[in-house]
Amino acid sequence: AASGVDATILVQCRHDLEETRDFLAIADKYSFVAGVVGWLDLQAEDVAEQLTALRLRPGGRRLVGIRHNVHDEPDADWLRRPAVHRGIAAVFEAGLTFDLLVRARELPAAIDVVGHFPNGRFVLDHMAKPPIASGFSTFWHAAFNELSEHGNVWCKVSGLVTEADWHHAAPADFDPYMQIALDCFGPDRLIFGSDWPVSTLAASYAEVKAIASRLTSTGPGV
Repeated sequence: AASGVDATILVQCRHDLEETRDFLAIADKYSFVAGVVGWLDLQAEDVAEQLTALRLRPGGRRLVGIRHNVHDEPDADWLRRPAVHRGIAAVFEAGLTFDLLVRARELPAAIDVVGHFPNGRFVLDHMAKPPIASGFSTFWHAAFNELSEHGNVWCKVSGLVTEADWHHAAPADFDPYMQIALDCFGPDRLIFGSDWPVSTLAASYAEVKAIASRLTSTGPGV
């Protein structure tokens, strides 16, 4: 509340079903937790049954989505696998969202999977992690823009501070990227995310929030 935030969403960190169960238990105990984006093995044969079991647990009604750390997969085409499509289909049939945790390398596959499920709701995490520290990537920009053309995708403005120079980045360094997000997705499909506690590697919570606050209805930097 001191930071002006009234509620939060817990988002999975590990490929660990027990972590998701723990997050649901926390959500059941604290009303401040408005939702949980959990994890389960999307290639399992019983994804639908696992989702049902999670929702029957204490706090299960707070399960709002599923995420997989796609950018950690050796296979850049992991999202194109038929078994993964089957699992994502079960996520959408359960009325949940699917978070896309990808970098530029995986954006082509992300574009394909979003097109494969036009009625599913996707959230792109961390703006697909643009390589801010190493310099502007035209490949990332083009793929990010193409993904935004799908109206069933929302973009989370988050995780940028850890993609920049941890010690020398200035708030204005993020303005071009936030402007791209605004131009591509528009204000109605942008979501703020703190990426806490990972963000503390490069900035405080207050600094992250201040950077995001630069993205206003009149554009970054105002």
